[in-house]
Amino acid sequence: MSHTIRKKKRLLHRAARIKGQVDALARALEGETDCGDVLGLIASARGAMDSLMAEVVEDHIRDHVFRGTRATADERAAAADLVKIVRSYLK
Repeated sequence: MSHTIRKKKRLLHRAARIKGQVDALARALEGETDCGDVLGLIASARGAMDSLMAEVVEDHIRDHVFRGTRATADERAAAADLVKIVRSYLK
């Protein structure tokens, strides 16, 4: 079973929050909100999207690339290192 299926409810909830942030951004642009506030909304939405991406990539690395629970100790350590790198990149 795919990790996105196992975490479907949680991931959909995060996607709904991102949608709300993007909707707020569109309303701000429509309402000619101050550019500083618009930039803040963009940064918030981008951060939420990057965080969701990091979660899905992390699970993909652990479950598919490094064979999940069948991984050796060395593979789990390599997976942890790769996840750390990906998370730092997406910050």
